[in-house]
Amino acid sequence: MATEFDALGNPDAVFAGLETFPAPAGVGLVELESDEVTALCPITAQPDWYQVRIAYTPRERCIESKSLKLYLHSFRNDGIFAEAFAVRIADDASEALGCPVDVTVIQKARGGITIRASARSGE
Repeated sequence: MATEFDALGNPDAVFAGLETFPAPAGVGLVELESDEVTALCPITAQPDWYQVRIAYTPRERCIESKSLKLYLHSFRNDGIFAEAFAVRIADDASEALGCPVDVTVIQKARGGITIRASARSGE
């Protein structure tokens, strides 16, 4: 049975929502991580660089990685605080997957301060 993806295999794809696929039998913890995420400071409009970690134990679905890349890239022009960013990603991923999701967002040092914010959604 073939699964249709809008993003996977499409070099011109733009974010159209987190895509998922059926979780393989026996898969336990899934962890996804990217350190190529940017968003804007909502006060100064200066770019902030983030490392994002997403972890979940799939019930029925897994996140397709290219759609996640496009999703994370879609924030590049948005003004958002690191704490709100963690909550937003956790909520969106949990909604797409139908299971609890843990997210950690690490804002890389700016002004000598690194911020680490964690959120859990879908319980």
